[in-house]
Amino acid sequence: MARLLNRNIILGITGSIAAYKAAELTRDLIREGANVRVVMTEGACEFITPLTMQALSGHDVHMDLLDTDAEAAMGHIELARWADVMLIAPASADSIARLVQGRANDLLGACVLATPAPMYIAPAMNQEMWAKKATQDNIKVLSDRGATVLGPSSGSQACGDVGAGRLLEPALIVETITETLGTGLLAGRHVVITAGPTREPICPVRYISNRSSGKMGYALAEACVNAGAKTTLISGPVNCSAVDGVHVIAVETTQEMHDASLLAAASADIFIGAAAVVDFKPESVASQKIKRNGVAEMDLRLVPNPDIIATVSNSASRPSLVVGFAAETEDVKDYARQKLAKKSLDYIFANDVSDASIGFDSDRNAGVLIGQNSNIEMPISTKRVLAEAIIGELSRHLD
Repeated sequence: MARLLNRNIILGITGSIAAYKAAELTRDLIREGANVRVVMTEGACEFITPLTMQALSGHDVHMDLLDTDAEAAMGHIELARWADVMLIAPASADSIARLVQGRANDLLGACVLATPAPMYIAPAMNQEMWAKKATQDNIKVLSDRGATVLGPSSGSQACGDVGAGRLLEPALIVETITETLGTGLLAGRHVVITAGPTREPICPVRYISNRSSGKMGYALAEACVNAGAKTTLISGPVNCSAVDGVHVIAVETTQEMHDASLLAAASADIFIGAAAVVDFKPESVASQKIKRNGVAEMDLRLVPNPDIIATVSNSASRPSLVVGFAAETEDVKDYARQKLAKKSLDYIFANDVSDASIGFDSDRNAGVLIGQNSNIEMPISTKRVLAEAIIGELSRHLD
């Protein structure tokens, strides 16, 4: 199993003799299914060529903060938003100090400041430099800010010294990242998630549906598995890849999703209604294909579908947390708060789907997680990063 399947990883390479190991690290990350984009500092280019990293990653290497060609396609903000993981390996003593200062006068520093993705730092330097109080203080600051420090290991060094400061071996870096992405926050919990659109047939060849891709629901399911939860995903028709460890129940109509949701939610700790269900269905469905036959217009009478999230929230076997989603095009927070109250929800995630960059079928999203007494703004990021942030907040509520 590719344990980092479709994870977007920025690999930052800084000026260290250990930069040559970034080639092997890139191959290991890709072998585990990751998509890798390489950012190199000026110093890194003295130890390993961008051409090498381009060949191994399969993508252009990013080096210049003010590269007009890059800005036209994927500038430092776009690159930072793309990332699910920020990995700096090797991280020199100088680059670590720059990160502590929040310097953004090169591409790597700017990406670190601009990304909401979790950061991993793999130090590599002379053993005396590593032992200095300045370096240890800097490492502590980065750890306190949420960065995960990988290594270093001990042994012979290029300068002839022996001691701590060697870059952790690439295989161990990949293994540690894989393990730490699994948080265990929902260990022993059962989470039920709905995802994607539903379809309501008009006749055997036509139906009513919407533009939902299901990507957000599938990202939530992956985040729940990573958090150790037993995860049930009730999915409408989508083109999303299956998530390892998730029990998928495939449905098509809103009624089918409603029935499956009530059954699964009875044993759930958390129910997340991320699906974009069709609220109305045709009153009657033609048994044969409806022919045009020169007819200028056709009347279609619609009747309401069951309200899945409201039914689950008001059921006798209500889960501890019921979370809704509100895809709006105007007055996003106001409409979401009304929905929160009307349907007796604990939380609702609201986003503006009129913004094409975070709307339907986008790989990114942003919005606000609204609770009874809270508004948690969540900036633009990949849906995977956003899903993990949402699950983190929900787990804290359960605790």
